[in-house]
Amino acid sequence: MLEAYRAHVQERQQIGIVPKPISPEQMSDLVELLKNPPQGEEEFLYDLLANRVPAGVDQAAYVKAGFLTAIAKGEANSPIVSKKQAVELLGTMLGGYNIITLVELLEDDELGVLAGEKLKHTLLMFDAFHDVADLAKAGNATAVDVIQSWADAEWFTSRPTLAEKISITVFKVPGETNTDDLSPAQDAWSRPDIPLHAKAFLKNPREGL
Repeated sequence: MLEAYRAHVQERQQIGIVPKPISPEQMSDLVELLKNPPQGEEEFLYDLLANRVPAGVDQAAYVKAGFLTAIAKGEANSPIVSKKQAVELLGTMLGGYNIITLVELLEDDELGVLAGEKLKHTLLMFDAFHDVADLAKAGNATAVDVIQSWADAEWFTSRPTLAEKISITVFKVPGETNTDDLSPAQDAWSRPDIPLHAKAFLKNPREGL
């Protein structure tokens, strides 16, 4: 898996684009490698887990969340990922398959506060909001803290302030710009691969370019 992924990274670098996110099958292979990492590959494996898996409800995210949940609950072990790191990584997944675990961990003596900190900055809660609210009503202090943080919009106010000045580049072309200028039909096959498809942006010759 590692050899194939490195070859993929090199191929993409040659055309100036980032590698594809890890697939569900690759994520399953990565889980096994994380449990028993080859010597010298620990840092690379952790980086793949932290930065190369899609967030949200992608199937690879499902596998990732399941693995991190097992680590956090002591049902699996990895010399690379501690329980605390598992919760930290769950907190970066934006929403979806990570939510149930983070909510359940609010009642954990060891990891509850950390899980709460991650939930404070998670917006895509959907119906799981009511689970946190129920815990708060039942007297869970960490859940109360999370609800108050949401009410205070700390997820927004804690973000870096905008710079006083932002420099941008704008270009103007004559006539009308339509979908086929930005996403040419002959390159429709690459649309699911956004970095690759972006290379087709304005590829067709036209006046003013």
